[in-house]
Amino acid sequence: MSEGQKKEKKNFILQARDMAIVKEVSRFSYCLGRQIRALAGFSGERACDRRLKKLIDAGYLERKHVLYGLPRFYFLGKKAKILTPIKYYSPRIKLGEVYHDLAVVDTVIFFTQELKIPLDDIRSERELHSMDGFGVRKHCPDFIFFKNDKKYCVEVELSLKSKGRLLENIKENFTNYDGQFYIVPKGEHKIRKIIEESSITKIKIIDLENTEKMVKARPHDSEQENI
Repeated sequence: MSEGQKKEKKNFILQARDMAIVKEVSRFSYCLGRQIRALAGFSGERACDRRLKKLIDAGYLERKHVLYGLPRFYFLGKKAKILTPIKYYSPRIKLGEVYHDLAVVDTVIFFTQELKIPLDDIRSERELHSMDGFGVRKHCPDFIFFKNDKKYCVEVELSLKSKGRLLENIKENFTNYDGQFYIVPKGEHKIRKIIEESSITKIKIIDLENTEKMVKARPHDSEQENI
C-alpha cells in the first residue's frame, strides 16, 4: 500500500450512503455489486464501484470470488460488524443456496422499484431470525414488507424440495401475514400447481424471469453522481 493509500484509509469518513451499504449487505449476508448499486441508490456503476473500493480499503467490506461464472460477492468487513444491529454474522456460504440468495435480493429490488415498497419497510429473513434469536430456527419467509398497515411475506421458490414443506409454509404464512407473494420460475409447473391448489386465496405468483428482467435492465452508468 502506497503512502497516499495509507493516508486516504486513515482519513476515511463514513457517509450516510456507506451506512446504507453496510445495512443492506448485513441483512442479506452478501450482495453483488449491481445489487448494492440499486439498494444504495447509485445511478452510476463507476461511482458505486469507486465507493465500494474505498469501503474495502478502509476495512468495512470484503470482496471474494465464490462461484465460477458469477461476479465477486461483497461481504461485511471486520470494521463493519459493530455497525449492524444483526448480532449474528458468518461469511460462510452454502453453494447450493447461492442462486436462491441472489434471487431474493433481486426480488427485494423489484419490490422497491415496481411496487414502490421503501427499503425501511422490508425485513429480510436474516433480520427476522435475529429478532427471534438465532437459537430458534423456525420458518421465516425470505422477506416481509409492510404496506397500508398490513404485513405481507415473500417467498422465492426456485425448485420443489418437498410438497409437504411447501404446503406447511403456505399455511403458516397464511396465519401470520395478510398476503403472500411467491416468486417462481415459469418452468416450475409443479410448484405453481401446489400453490394454486392450496386453497389459500391471498397468494400472488410472480414470474422470477420478470423480476430479473426488470432489475437487470437498469441503466449501467451515469457520471452524474456524488461520491
